[in-house]
Amino acid sequence: MTRYLVAIHHPDDYDPSVAEDEAMARDIDALNDEMVAAGIRVFVGGLHPASRAISLTLQSDGAVLTSDGPYLQTTEHVGGFWVLEAADLSEALAWGRKAAIACRAPVEVRAFH
Repeated sequence: MTRYLVAIHHPDDYDPSVAEDEAMARDIDALNDEMVAAGIRVFVGGLHPASRAISLTLQSDGAVLTSDGPYLQTTEHVGGFWVLEAADLSEALAWGRKAAIACRAPVEVRAFH
């Protein structure tokens, strides 16, 4: 079995209090229950907004620079994720499709080494 990251992407201005209603919460809870019942969920976690991230960057002199905000300057960031143990990429993508529907957001599926 291979482990896969199923990452949910949100825009920078994502506000869960506006974007996430009770129906969405029920859909995500149901998906989590389905993953647990299937025995494929290893870990799940939601993240605070990217604006609350702290980035650490190694400098050429060996010092580590600490700065507020995300390292990547993009308009979308990972908002939460699952780590799943699936038989193959096809199975992981099937769960990723369910995640995109439940979370109403773009999803990225990637295998761990």
